Amino acid sequence: MVPNKTPEQVARDNIDDLLKAAGWQVQDKNRINLHEGKGQAVREYQTAAGPADYVLFVNKKPVAVIEAKRASKAENITTVEEQSAGYASGQLKWVGKNEPLPFLYQSTGIITRFTDNRDPKPRSREVFTFHRPETLQEWAEQGEGLRARLTQIPLLNPFQLPPKELDLRDCQESAISNLEESFKLDKPRALIQMATGAGKTYTAITAMYRILKHAKGKRILFLVDTKNLGEQAEQEMLTFTPQDDNRKFTELYAVQRLKSGNVPKDAQVCISTIQRMYSILRGEELDEALEERNPAEQQTKPKEPMPVAYNPKVPIEFFDFIFIDECHRSIYNLWQQVLDYFDAYLIGLTATPDNRTYGFFKQNVVSEYTHEKAVADGVNVGNEVYFIDTRISQQGAQLRARQQVELREKRTRKGRWQEQDEDEAYSAKQLDRDIVNPSQIRTVIRAFKNSLPEIFPGRDEVPKTLIFAKTDSHADDIIQTLRDEFGEGNAFCKKVTYKAAQDRKDKAGKIIQQGEAAKSILSQFRNDYNPRIAVTVDMIATGTDVKPLECLLFMRDVKSKNYFEQMKGRGTRTLEHDDLRKVTPSARSAKTHYVIVDAIGVTKSLKTASQPLITKPSVPLKDLAMGVMMGTSDTDTVSSLAGRLARLNKQLDAEDQARIEKAAGGVELPRIINDLFDAIDADRVEAKALDLARQPAGTDPGDEKRQEAQAELVSAAADVFTGDLIELIDSIRREKEQKIDHDNLDEVLRAEWGKDSAENAQHLVEDFAAYIEEQKDTLDALEIFYDQPQRRRKITYDMIQEVLDTLKADRPALAPLRIWNAYSQLDDYQGKQPINELTALVALIRRVCHIDSSLSPYDGTVRRNFQDWVMKHHAGAGEKFNEEQMQWLQMIRDHIISSFHFERDDLEMAPFDSQGGLGKMYQLFGDGMDGLIDEMNEGLAA
Repeated sequence: MVPNKTPEQVARDNIDDLLKAAGWQVQDKNRINLHEGKGQAVREYQTAAGPADYVLFVNKKPVAVIEAKRASKAENITTVEEQSAGYASGQLKWVGKNEPLPFLYQSTGIITRFTDNRDPKPRSREVFTFHRPETLQEWAEQGEGLRARLTQIPLLNPFQLPPKELDLRDCQESAISNLEESFKLDKPRALIQMATGAGKTYTAITAMYRILKHAKGKRILFLVDTKNLGEQAEQEMLTFTPQDDNRKFTELYAVQRLKSGNVPKDAQVCISTIQRMYSILRGEELDEALEERNPAEQQTKPKEPMPVAYNPKVPIEFFDFIFIDECHRSIYNLWQQVLDYFDAYLIGLTATPDNRTYGFFKQNVVSEYTHEKAVADGVNVGNEVYFIDTRISQQGAQLRARQQVELREKRTRKGRWQEQDEDEAYSAKQLDRDIVNPSQIRTVIRAFKNSLPEIFPGRDEVPKTLIFAKTDSHADDIIQTLRDEFGEGNAFCKKVTYKAAQDRKDKAGKIIQQGEAAKSILSQFRNDYNPRIAVTVDMIATGTDVKPLECLLFMRDVKSKNYFEQMKGRGTRTLEHDDLRKVTPSARSAKTHYVIVDAIGVTKSLKTASQPLITKPSVPLKDLAMGVMMGTSDTDTVSSLAGRLARLNKQLDAEDQARIEKAAGGVELPRIINDLFDAIDADRVEAKALDLARQPAGTDPGDEKRQEAQAELVSAAADVFTGDLIELIDSIRREKEQKIDHDNLDEVLRAEWGKDSAENAQHLVEDFAAYIEEQKDTLDALEIFYDQPQRRRKITYDMIQEVLDTLKADRPALAPLRIWNAYSQLDDYQGKQPINELTALVALIRRVCHIDSSLSPYDGTVRRNFQDWVMKHHAGAGEKFNEEQMQWLQMIRDHIISSFHFERDDLEMAPFDSQGGLGKMYQLFGDGMDGLIDEMNEGLAA
């Protein structure tokens, strides 16, 4: 910096640098050359209102004005808008009569604000830097700006058609309409909160289609935080067909998922991880390992993230709109810079926002569709909680001195036995990490198996179940125990984890295609009978949407509220009866709910509002290494990593050392460790800081230079780290031994529905009773049950079907078999299940109307009434029914069980027609036949 520069001069120098980076030729007013470059920024250009700090020219025409202020004026930057507007409206010297300039900037060189006077209601907004000359030229030639075009987007549903005719749900139609209204009000950020399974991505693609078609949006970025999410979004775009066009979205608009540092200019929709976009803006190569894990799970991050720099290949105006998937976890810290860089509307998509999310999107929530609302609407299903508590799961256990214990290497599973040196107590938290107790795993699995008839009554097979395990080793132990306890083969239960879904390299560097096999297993879990159970470690937030999934068994805890909601979200998808039966043949209705089996206390443990901060000693080695690779350079993190590697180094054999050296490009692990320690050595940092400050030894370079110096030293030491090397080191670490406790046998303390489940059941039956009460005056069957019980003999199959159809349309969450299960829990009913939804519905209506004092299957009621009716006939002095007559009466009884009513015409249908039909019955019962039919309809329906 030149000494004695005024703050104004410093600001002008910074503005000059920004303009030059954005492609402008900066010129003095006395040396104007409008042929130089694509655009010229002329200093101190004279206008009728006085000299403007800068006037911008493109194609020899003035297009914009810049008002420059010193940095200290930033807090009052909006007060100079009038001043810049005056210059823009005034006559420019040496220019024939000119129209007011359309574009205005106010800048300190640090803060820059921009106004487009073509907007319906011009409003200044902060931008990262200046727009490029070709951009302002294009905008000026368009005449009408994007914000004006957004006000002209036609209504989504002008004729108030039912949402189904638009291929949308109510919540999706509302979200899109509200988002477009937000655009028309020029709100820069909007949040779409929609429950898992409600169709956020479909909503976003529909909104994108309408932006491109009706507002002529130039380019949209769909931003994700994992490669997996990007692939899913790409697949949805490939299959999306708009309601008003029979062509695919990808046939109408160019869609490109970014896989390198190149961003194609001809793409109208780009899909990218936020990690890749950050690396593109920084002009750096991206290690693909960083795209495979969402940044929110990374527990070590740079305290002062490396800033995003201006990239002329991807200028700030490159995208008009950015849709941010899972925005609750990818809009903060390092990654927010990517969003701040672009001059674009930001639209967040999430099922689980927290307070930070609401704040970031300026509390502009255009869709607030909660899980509870989704359940009420039948878009999602709700859950019930079943607890399995065991003694060791709750309390841990103790290894005794001189006890023989098995030691097992985690990865190779190689075991050996040794004598325990001393008494060693272990807590429940140590289970399946340091200590494995096979009896504890077996006891939980056996309790789960034994409870299935209570949790899912009437099922012939295990419902599709997802088990959350703690580690890969834990998952394998669970799988082996499951197959053993259920007496099933390999196809019954399989592991699907994030790590298993990634391709790996062998020792020669050749890619091993594991990812496709994992995807195949996931597809089988979704679509085939087997596997019945899948075990996962880290496929929590995405990638495990399996609609037939009806049970989540938690054998690991989670402290993050958002993560827990996402884990629960795996079970919320709805599924119709016919589709559910394809994979679960004994299912007797559509999917009505899912069950959380809590074997670890996850539903009761304290949850934090966001990902908890974790102190360095408990941060996993992999996270420390990934953090340093990403740019973390604080002493605590680097020393923790170096110390952890040093401890690991002492446990490695020659083969392990050779594997690491090869993956590190010939650098030995001790050298890596020494380089890390050297990078935070105070003397080395001081010497480097003095060198950067160009000061002699003995002077003070300042803390800022010391931080810069340490960051450079750590960066150099961390150059050796790659995703493959870190994965190898972590896998070798995981190979080390854990103890197997074979002596302490576990026992079940509790296996029962949770209190919340009882409360939920009570709410369900109350809602059902209220609904039936509301409908009694509109549905014939309900009117009879409530007000005209003497007419129950006249209730027909069609009447009951009408009640069921109305119930499903109005309140799908009140599905009869779900309400049956709720009453079963409250009435402590232990009997058999209803034969179908209709008979369940009749039994429930009888229960609600107090015809039955407790839950009773309709077929059982009819059979009891039939027995009583026959006994009354036989009790008198009259003629008793003979064997052939009884067979006919039993056939009529069975018909009433399934169809609720019997008429003469039914005699011409199966099974009566094959037995002689109307003629045969008349032969058996004579003129008393019709009276007998009326008597049975009344007596059996009593």
